[in-house]
Amino acid sequence: MQRKLDTDQKALEVNLNQKIYGTFAEIGAGQEVARYFFKVGAAAGTIAKTMSAYDKTYSDCIYGDELTGRYVCESRLYKMLDHEYELLIKRLSEKRPGSLFFAFSDTISALNFHRTNIGHGWMGIRFQTREGGPANDLVVHARMMDNDPQLQAKAIGILGVNMVYACFYFLNDINQFVKSLQDYLKGRVVIDMIRISGPDFDHLDNRLLNYLLVQNGLADVAMFSAEGDSLHASEKYYKRPTMVIRGTYKPPTIVTEDVFSTSLKAFATAHQVEEEEVAMLAEINTLSLGKDLISAKEEFIERAEVLGALGYDTVITNSNNHKALINYLSEQKVDKLGIVLGIRQLLELINERYYQNQDGNLLNAFGDLFTKRINLYTYPALQFGSNDIMNSKNLPVPAGIRHLYQFLLESELIKDLEDYNPEILHVMPEEVLNMIRNNVGGWENYIPSVLVNVIKEKCLFGYPCQPMHFEY
Repeated sequence: MQRKLDTDQKALEVNLNQKIYGTFAEIGAGQEVARYFFKVGAAAGTIAKTMSAYDKTYSDCIYGDELTGRYVCESRLYKMLDHEYELLIKRLSEKRPGSLFFAFSDTISALNFHRTNIGHGWMGIRFQTREGGPANDLVVHARMMDNDPQLQAKAIGILGVNMVYACFYFLNDINQFVKSLQDYLKGRVVIDMIRISGPDFDHLDNRLLNYLLVQNGLADVAMFSAEGDSLHASEKYYKRPTMVIRGTYKPPTIVTEDVFSTSLKAFATAHQVEEEEVAMLAEINTLSLGKDLISAKEEFIERAEVLGALGYDTVITNSNNHKALINYLSEQKVDKLGIVLGIRQLLELINERYYQNQDGNLLNAFGDLFTKRINLYTYPALQFGSNDIMNSKNLPVPAGIRHLYQFLLESELIKDLEDYNPEILHVMPEEVLNMIRNNVGGWENYIPSVLVNVIKEKCLFGYPCQPMHFEY
């Protein structure tokens, strides 16, 4: 087993590599990454330039204005990478023909003096993997969890070193690449978005990278778009009304379509906004993966494929508890938040919290989810063993929680979706999945039409054909 290098050892190994050469540009509170490379010695072999622009006017003169007025944002980071890498190549590519060039940049908002904000930042490195090769990017968004500005600054420095090291030493093992970003940072930094792009990484699936963030404990929540690009809520969902629909999506059925459409209509009506203004997110919970015939990673990719084909952005979570998701979206200033559960999922959630919290913490356990800040909607199902409809009004909750549950209903903290299609409630994902696996005729009738060819062509959900192999 290879010994894990500490931060100084990583920085020194980079400095002693005669090929790696580049620049550091850090604005805002991010002034720490270059310091690690200087303090370990031999920095002249690696660093061509370092700079920082703490004043916004200076920063604008170098990188241009930000139309949004937000300086700690994704667009600012890319402007920095564009500017710094272009200068580096223009000035040094002919003088150092054997080098692997890089430009590291970050824009950071650390904890303020009164500790009223959340420390976070965008960090990136543009780099070459071979001499004279094209530029590639690694970009992450990080939240600092230390309750001290100096500790946060040190954590940013460590993360920056981990990023530089990974880009030159871990490219052949993408799982190790992702895991190494939290070396000597566990519990201190949350990396909730990662993107690797460039000609040398056209084969790489950024959906998988964000899955690895959650799976390896670097984040509780991560996101990607329907097109498969990495997302961060602060960029796309800032001050937007947002709905999250949790499901198994194994596979998505015509019921799934109905859940999304009825949820959107109910939420838009309740908040008096246009449906086009509402962001819809499908939630994949990693705890639901890897319990079948294929690995968790393969199962995740399958679900990501079909949700993307349906046009939905996806959020990945690692807990049945919605608290982490709610906190994440609240921190990113999502305007209004709705969560949609199938009625059976709600029953499982209530039973789980009831039986796990009979020691006096019951109110606290339910308070995380059932708050005035959130609209919780439920989609009905058929009663077990009958054709009667089960909804929030007749849910068979444990007797010991019945009064609390009734209070939640009367307070309208749980709402039933009403304009659903009762004619399709008999469609069960497990039965459709078995039909697909055994190629039983008619399964296509229970699947959104746009998914039929996707499932057949990519051999998803066990459809019997020659599978296409995804490259990871």
